[in-house]
Amino acid sequence: MGKQVEITCISCPMGCDVELDIDDNDQITCMTGNNCKAGEKYVKNEYYNPTRVLPTTARVKNGVLPLVPVKSQDPIPKGLLKKAMVEIAKVELEAPVKLGDVVVENILDTGVNIVATREMPKIK
Repeated sequence: MGKQVEITCISCPMGCDVELDIDDNDQITCMTGNNCKAGEKYVKNEYYNPTRVLPTTARVKNGVLPLVPVKSQDPIPKGLLKKAMVEIAKVELEAPVKLGDVVVENILDTGVNIVATREMPKIK
């Protein structure tokens, strides 16, 4: 029977709406609407293994501000985003925090670190 899926490609500014025909074995049998090879690659990856960079914040003790922005160094599987947020919420850093400091190493065994994206000085 199969199904049809539509994915908007974001590999370039064109934003093509790509339609996929998926068979009963969850395999792409037809792809239409992409205007380039980059779009084909993006849509296949987005269908089979969607990932996202996770930007959020982590708590900071004795910092000028109570939160510091953090993000995943690389994309992580989309299905793990909520679990990753729960893990990051458990963290409380000690100021000062430096840009690039690892906040959580190997989040959820993905091989990806969560890092600080801003300096956070200590209260004087």
